[in-house]
Amino acid sequence: MPILALRARDLGADVSTAAAVVALLGLGMLVASLPAGALVARIGERRALVLAGVADAVAMSVGALAGSVVVLAAAVVLSGMTWTTFLMSRQGYMIDVVPFSHRARALSTLGGSHRVGVFVGPLVGAGLIVVLGLSAVFWFAALAALGAAALARTMPDLGAERRRSRRDTGQHLGVWEVLAQHRRVLLTLGTVVVVISASRSVRNGLLPLWADHVGISPSATSLVFALSGAIDMVFFYPGGWLMDRVGRTVVAVPVVATVAVATLLLPLATTTVAVAAAFVLIAVGNGLGSGIVMVLGADAAPTEGRAQFLGGWRLCGDVGLSGGPLVVSAVAAVAPLATACVVIGLLGVAGTAWTGFWVGREDRRRRLDVGTGARDRRTR
Repeated sequence: MPILALRARDLGADVSTAAAVVALLGLGMLVASLPAGALVARIGERRALVLAGVADAVAMSVGALAGSVVVLAAAVVLSGMTWTTFLMSRQGYMIDVVPFSHRARALSTLGGSHRVGVFVGPLVGAGLIVVLGLSAVFWFAALAALGAAALARTMPDLGAERRRSRRDTGQHLGVWEVLAQHRRVLLTLGTVVVVISASRSVRNGLLPLWADHVGISPSATSLVFALSGAIDMVFFYPGGWLMDRVGRTVVAVPVVATVAVATLLLPLATTTVAVAAAFVLIAVGNGLGSGIVMVLGADAAPTEGRAQFLGGWRLCGDVGLSGGPLVVSAVAAVAPLATACVVIGLLGVAGTAWTGFWVGREDRRRRLDVGTGARDRRTR
């Protein structure tokens, strides 16, 4: 991920164009979210995971061979489409196999497994860049995607009987029908997901460009990403434990707040150590919030039409993922990069307040529901 902007720069893109190439990853996710929900509902989570892995391997191979920014951009869009399918499928699969009491810890651990990859990937990438150049990172990513597809192929297909029954009885729900039924949740908590996802996209777009701006080498940038990945891994399980025991707000707010603070301070960071400190601050909040989007989605998802609902949920996240880098690109095109940092930071402050309000409201409702259920059981 940290190499996308640098690969675009290597192919001749200016700073704003490189940021736009990074934004295309979110755009690919955005356009595929609802179709992916319909696809998962039809073929199931396991087959969707396998298909996404193979397609992403193709996208990464094209990225390695790209001789122009346009070809690289096309590969990035395809990769984004496969990624949203993968994210949605793994979330739905975990909802089936994990009890509610351990949901946050399980999904945080799932998010933590991604963070292991974020830690290992840049370490391998730094070595590959030094020896073989930027293109080698894409070949490594292609092999990893094929490995993911092969692993997913070994999983049991838990929803096969349910899907077959729905097809036989004609009870399959349409995507728009499900979204209309749950529009209030998507317009409130879904907006929180937009904010969280936009905040997270900053690390993959703005921070590498700032590192390049202050003269930090690509290999050093990759190593800094590895450091932040290590921090992510330290905090993912405590974050899940806190969500299960205390509530979702305690980790949702730091995800956005740490990005706001770090980006407001980033214009003051002119050395490798200072930039690394900004990465680490964001990593602390991001690590605590490992799996938060999946947990909120799992809490809100209905039993019937779950995959279609999660498609809408992913759309909310993808709006944030694509919108964050697009804001960076737009501001960088007309103003210094430091201005983009300040703009993102101020938006993050507002987003922190919005997140705290809506997630806190859901936590209070959930505690009330649990308390009411306990009283009912005692009465019986």
